Amino acid sequence: YKYVEGILEKRAPYREGHLKLIKEMNEKGQCVAAGPFDPPTGAQFIFKGASTADAERFVKEDPYVLAGLVAGHSIKQWNVVVGEV
Repeated sequence: YKYVEGILEKRAPYREGHLKLIKEMNEKGQCVAAGPFDPPTGAQFIFKGASTADAERFVKEDPYVLAGLVAGHSIKQWNVVVGEV
């Protein structure tokens, strides 16, 4: 995600729904990590056991996206070479 300017001030009404969606995917084992960059110019989500369609559905349902708080996003396949996710 790339957030709009002023995300910290703008996100409050949508934060609970945003986190709920992430937690639901986490409980299914599909989103194993998520969080904002520091400073919060955007965020990253790591999906495992989820299809590209699942990730796209997450974006389409995310209250932050629906509220216009996400200026852009990309979904990319990632190959873990060292470590375990």
